[in-house]
Amino acid sequence: MTHPIPMTELWRGPLLESLHLGHAVICDDTGQIVRSWGDPNAIIFPRSSAKMIQGLPLVTSGAAAKFGLNSEHLALACASHNGAAIHTDRVSAWLDHLGLAEPDLRCGPQEPQDMAARDGLILADDTPCQIHNNCSGKHCGFLTVTQHMAAGPEYLEIDHPVQQACLSALEETTGETSPAYGIDGCSAPNFATSLMGLARSMAWFASAADRSDRASDAAQQLTAAMIKHPELVAGESRACTELMRAMQGRAAIKTGAEAVFVAIIPEKRMGVALKIADGTTRASECAIAAILVSLGVLEADHPATRTFMNATQYSRRGLECGVIRPAPGFPG
Repeated sequence: MTHPIPMTELWRGPLLESLHLGHAVICDDTGQIVRSWGDPNAIIFPRSSAKMIQGLPLVTSGAAAKFGLNSEHLALACASHNGAAIHTDRVSAWLDHLGLAEPDLRCGPQEPQDMAARDGLILADDTPCQIHNNCSGKHCGFLTVTQHMAAGPEYLEIDHPVQQACLSALEETTGETSPAYGIDGCSAPNFATSLMGLARSMAWFASAADRSDRASDAAQQLTAAMIKHPELVAGESRACTELMRAMQGRAAIKTGAEAVFVAIIPEKRMGVALKIADGTTRASECAIAAILVSLGVLEADHPATRTFMNATQYSRRGLECGVIRPAPGFPG
């Protein structure tokens, strides 16, 4: 087995304080590896980086069309959002449109990452609910498919038609049989795949315009929705949102818990998947930025890039104290 390789460094003064190792793969539209680092066959849980794949049945089943969903709904279905008002208001409206309410969700409550929303709850002496969960958009997508299928309300059960449709979508786009599943933070099944399989899936999304089948049309719609609404996919100051804005439509990117990151690059018909071995998000954000720069779809000196890659670290008094940057030779 190939070991993970150095990808991201954190320097403090003259010393290397932290080193993050990982694996990454770039695949082309034929599903072949263009370049890889570490072990392309590493089996991982894609976590929330798979939300576009989980969103495919929402479109291919006809549920999105039946319920009149637009690009904002599709972006939210792919989102790991901050729980800001722009997210929760839309999730609430989506549930209402379905004739459902917050208790119909199965994602669990979560404190919003958005500071204004968090402070608002505190000032109102209120507590977070499931609508604040960063995955509530994905779960609204699950509920939409559930209603369309006239399936049971426990849509997170592994044998539920919605989850079986998600498994089929993952296996068809990765070209692999998933070897296992785990339970994600939002309580949904998360199906394991190889890093190469995940990159192959992203390349399949990236090359969807070259095909005319229903699944490829769905992939185009989901990718376009993410690119059109980067603020709904994550939120202000988040890497997904800021880097997609910086690329101005050239790529859709998505993070996943435990330092997974993927990219869909339509103009190159390529997909990227990476995983930082120790699960540190700052390292995956730096690494994906470095790969996107190397592929020519992200400017190295863009302010958004410099927030996550070659980013100066400051003390709480504003003194320069370090830098987070790609490891020497990565991506090369």
